Amino acid sequence: MKTYYLIPLLFLSACSTATKLTLRPQQPPAEISAIRYPEIVNAYHVGRYSDPNDDLVLHEQHVVYRVEENTRWDFHPGSVGGNFPVLPPRDAAFVPAPVNDVILAEVNSQRLATTQIMLQARTLSAALAQFQAALQQTKTNLQETARLRVTVIDMQKRIDALAAAPEQPSALSISTTNATADPLSP
Repeated sequence: MKTYYLIPLLFLSACSTATKLTLRPQQPPAEISAIRYPEIVNAYHVGRYSDPNDDLVLHEQHVVYRVEENTRWDFHPGSVGGNFPVLPPRDAAFVPAPVNDVILAEVNSQRLATTQIMLQARTLSAALAQFQAALQQTKTNLQETARLRVTVIDMQKRIDALAAAPEQPSALSISTTNATADPLSP
């Protein structure tokens, strides 16, 4: 029975009213450009022209306004109504580099190393160019030597063939007269 005494207490707590949360709109900042970029509108003068969709319509000269860029929010941190201090830019390109003796010494040693490497690269490039020229000359000499060797072998074969041939009297007899030789004569 004791549980029946608690039920009316539950009903009493359910009837209590909750406090209302009141939202009061804040005044917009005096300068709206601090939180939102303005839109960019350009005006263009258009002369007379016929409508591209309908050749029976002629447009007289007039001004056309075009929104080039819509408005958008400014997400850069800054002071809005004096609530937040202006923060320095976080982009490393706009922040000056920290300078101390250790960093300067390291930068100078890196510059010296880079200069030495560039000099060695130039020396290496010059040596490589000389090597390429010598290699090309060697290839040319090798081709010329091979061609000369083939010519010498061919000449040696001709000389050997001439030396091996028996000496034969000439089949043509030399005539002291201008008369033609008769092939049937004895």
